[in-house]
Amino acid sequence: MPDPRAACFYARRTLEVAVEWLYKSDPALKLPYQDNLSALIHEPTFKAAVGAKIFIKAKLIKDLGNLAAHSHKPLQQLDSLTAVRELFHICFWLARTYAKGSKPADGLGFNATILPKTSPVPQQTLAQIQELEAQLKEKDTKLTELLTGKEALDAELSRLRAEIAEIKKQNEAKPDTHDYSEAETRDYFIDLLLKEAGWALDKKEDREYPVTGMPNNQETGYVDYVLWGDDGKPLGLV
Repeated sequence: MPDPRAACFYARRTLEVAVEWLYKSDPALKLPYQDNLSALIHEPTFKAAVGAKIFIKAKLIKDLGNLAAHSHKPLQQLDSLTAVRELFHICFWLARTYAKGSKPADGLGFNATILPKTSPVPQQTLAQIQELEAQLKEKDTKLTELLTGKEALDAELSRLRAEIAEIKKQNEAKPDTHDYSEAETRDYFIDLLLKEAGWALDKKEDREYPVTGMPNNQETGYVDYVLWGDDGKPLGLV
């Protein structure tokens, strides 16, 4: 991805829009005490509705988006690739679960080769991302204002919710055989946790570091992660 920071930010923004649509449209979801993204995706009715595999992807995108908007540390192409891949699977689930007409085939997979390698737009700085975030927040309609503080929901929204509930029931009657790449999601969470702890993981020697003396025929192997000190010596191995 040509601009990892922007890609992670916009992935989170897309997730925000999708989650807000879910709360407006699916009557099974109940508003939490706050309507920020973290509170919305951790709400028990949301987690029950989307299932563990989608919840963990939503959390990952949320965390990457937060790093993009609030951390000075650089993000890598692996980060943006992961955010876009996880967003693909969430959008697939949304279409498969709530679409009224044609739906994507369960065999549809994420194809990273079609992502752009370059962009005519310069990479966005942290300050630019934060300014954009502030502008978007000003335009957003608060879910609490839409769904609470009224004696009854708007008639059109009530009709939509009833229709969505019936469509969801019909779609869920067919088993979902799509490959949501859960193993890749779990593996990347190690990267994310290390980044949140302050390790940039932006050098080749940070991952898959070759070592000798291993108990195999070649006596070689790899350390998944090496955490280096300022003096160039390893502080920790994963």
